[in-house]
Amino acid sequence: MFQQITIVGYLGRDPEMRFTPSGQAVTSFSVATSRSYTTNAGQKVDETTWFRISVWGSQAEACSQYLKKGRPVLVVGRLRPDPQTGGPNVYTRNDGTAGASFEVTAQSVKFLPSGRSDSGGYQEDMGDEQDSPEGDDIPF
Repeated sequence: MFQQITIVGYLGRDPEMRFTPSGQAVTSFSVATSRSYTTNAGQKVDETTWFRISVWGSQAEACSQYLKKGRPVLVVGRLRPDPQTGGPNVYTRNDGTAGASFEVTAQSVKFLPSGRSDSGGYQEDMGDEQDSPEGDDIPF
């Protein structure tokens, strides 16, 4: 059996790198994806889903070095269910409402261009990955 998830979103916080007792690097960060839609009643709804990403090895070191809060990324990995519930990690927000995040172990992380032009607006074309340490092409 096989499962794979692809996420394209923005970092919600700066990455945090640590090392296992054996010296293996692991970096963690959160990624938010969002979508907007209008209900049949004409009400606009903004929906955000949070993913907690863990990256291992040399890729963890690159993520820690090059990624910052707000940076767009493409993550391919596998979902890790909560061991107690078998689903997402459910928590209570500061305002008392329920929230959930999904745990993902990354197999690959692609650094996407920010899409900001020199004038401060967003570019139509995503262009080349000039600032990516890997320089791989974006798969779309």
